[in-house]
Amino acid sequence: MPVFEMPLEQLRSYSGRNPRPADFDAYWDRGIRELDSIDPRPELVAHPSPARFAECFDLWFTGVGDARIHGKYVRPRAGGPHPALLEFHGYSANAGDWFDMLPWAAQGIAVAVMEARGQGGLSEDVGGVKGTTLRGHIVRGLGDHPDKLLFRQIFLDAAQMARVVLTLPEVDPRRIASAGASQGGGLAIACAALEPRIVRTAPVFPFLCDYQRVYEMDLAIEAYEELSYYFKRFDPTHQVETEIFTRLGYIDVQHLAHRIQARVLMATALMDTVCPPSSQFAVYNKINSPKEMVLYPDFGHEGLPGHSDRVFAFVSEFVTQKR
Repeated sequence: MPVFEMPLEQLRSYSGRNPRPADFDAYWDRGIRELDSIDPRPELVAHPSPARFAECFDLWFTGVGDARIHGKYVRPRAGGPHPALLEFHGYSANAGDWFDMLPWAAQGIAVAVMEARGQGGLSEDVGGVKGTTLRGHIVRGLGDHPDKLLFRQIFLDAAQMARVVLTLPEVDPRRIASAGASQGGGLAIACAALEPRIVRTAPVFPFLCDYQRVYEMDLAIEAYEELSYYFKRFDPTHQVETEIFTRLGYIDVQHLAHRIQARVLMATALMDTVCPPSSQFAVYNKINSPKEMVLYPDFGHEGLPGHSDRVFAFVSEFVTQKR
């Protein structure tokens, strides 16, 4: 196969490049305590749909900083309690069409899709950071206190949505999964790491991994472009490069991976120049729970034939078993 990365045998043992802050676990423990103090004030607003087997709702809840976060929620009309799937979208996108959620409801699975604050949906971005807000969520808050990093808030929003869904009377809290691709894959990992009641997660070529490795591969383009412009504008001679990457380590999902207790099904495309394979292996190799990685040797950051079917089967096992 074509190769632009390190050999596969090296990928299988690669442990990541981006520094892990010394207080990383304390940082996220503090974030979880902050969530504990927030009343999510969940609201389900019925959305008209011709689907005869499902009910559709706009889902609203409160996240960090009192931001109101929006998502879409679809549940089967009949029976219950139901398994539930938490889905997350790609960078800058939104929750997508209701139609895309209906196969899960037809299978007897409730599904919620969160819209990341400040991106393409209706979630509220309350702002309030020092430093650049020109563009780029990875670097939002990088010049402020680490608690102001925007992806910290988005990771905690993901965990908050999980908490909200877990309390819904029609949902079985013993059968909860997370899934997504690209940014959605990174958020699926973060959600499973921060909410231990999630028992399955299915990330596809996750974003938000091993920033320093991506930068050193000269792949801080497209999704990671903001890393390059941050250095050019704020540290052009790289005087504080170590400090910048260490601070980014707070929102690097490879460092959250050890918290995951869920069974993991992950897909990686070995020609992915948007989220390079080594950055993804940095996460996968730190997961200690049962896991499987499906490799697509000839594919990049694109649709992976057959993998949606594989994820559907993986989550659908909930219908007949508890875990």
